[in-house]
Amino acid sequence: MFDYEARHIIEALRSGIPSRSVGHYFCETRLKVLQELNNDLEEVALSGKAKGHLISGKYGEGKTHLLNTVFNIAHAKNMVVSTVTLSKETPLDRTYLLYQKVMQNTFLPKREQPGIGEILEQLIPDSNMVNDLLLFSAKQLETDKLYYVLRSYLFSDDQDERFLLRGDIEGDFISNTQVKQLNRRIFQEKIQFQTNFNKFRHSFDYFAFWSRLFRMLGYGGWVILLDETELIGRLGKKTRMKAYYNLSQFLFPHKRIEGLYALFAISSSYVEDVIEAKREYENLEQLQLATEEEIKRVLDTIIATKQLNPLSKNEIEQVIQKLIYFHGRAYDWEPNLTVGEIQKEADTTGYLLRTKIRLALECLDQAYQYGSLSKSSLQTLADESFNQELEELLQEED
Repeated sequence: MFDYEARHIIEALRSGIPSRSVGHYFCETRLKVLQELNNDLEEVALSGKAKGHLISGKYGEGKTHLLNTVFNIAHAKNMVVSTVTLSKETPLDRTYLLYQKVMQNTFLPKREQPGIGEILEQLIPDSNMVNDLLLFSAKQLETDKLYYVLRSYLFSDDQDERFLLRGDIEGDFISNTQVKQLNRRIFQEKIQFQTNFNKFRHSFDYFAFWSRLFRMLGYGGWVILLDETELIGRLGKKTRMKAYYNLSQFLFPHKRIEGLYALFAISSSYVEDVIEAKREYENLEQLQLATEEEIKRVLDTIIATKQLNPLSKNEIEQVIQKLIYFHGRAYDWEPNLTVGEIQKEADTTGYLLRTKIRLALECLDQAYQYGSLSKSSLQTLADESFNQELEELLQEED
């Protein structure tokens, strides 16, 4: 009988689509790196201090897989986890768009689906925790907008208003004017912001708000996993500088952000392709930005980040052993290939882990369908098909 979980794992590996299930079962490789990341998570959970980290590696070397493994480790430590792949629609230079995507992909521990709305619904007005959260929102953030938004959400008796205010907390920002109007209706008072909220400059207030709330609720912390960081390099010169500054806010977070661990994956070619090729240090000097110090620190950090090493022979053998096991479960058969046979084929594919995995699966597929590796290969099938078509054409001409 087919094992559908195993089938999911095999197909995810075959297609190269990131999967938390793969990260859960294939976690014995790069133990030194995982131990360092695990220590970071332990530190954040125990101290409550925020921290950021970069991992660097070549394309296909397992950066996304490593993020998925960290996802499972963090959940096991009772930490909230958010996952985001940076893109044109989710650029690092506009944190309000990033925040929206983070909120849409935030997973509470032991939950298979994202969502944090239930947390807001469980907040009790005038409780000690809520009063502390209101005080934090009023005094510790760059603006006091969230104080008025949260207070209105808690005390409004209108479901449409609560829906609107909850949407703001989750990233669908409402205007300062709307907040004032809602406060006037609910509390019959006119308010004045200490600092007017601007989503381009103050979105980190919302990250600070949730990082505080998650800790109050007893979670170990908040882990944000961000992939494809190298896409910063596609932005314009000034826009890249904004992205670097925002990156610095995660890597070197302000003290108002609690228990937040941000982990970024970036291509190891970024230094050569962007920092050196586009002369980022010279660009920074020419622009004379007020954030120059923070940006330079980020560039220095990217350059200093160690690249993930290719898996050792022993680690690759462990991966292949699991591939054999899950392939057998996925298709209900007893694989007749040894680790050594598949390893011999995988050694001919270069260094990329993704390529080795796909070739190993191809070997298992062939053994499953044809009984052995010698009876079929992709090249052999292609040659046989071409030769057959050629013979048929020759016969037609005769």
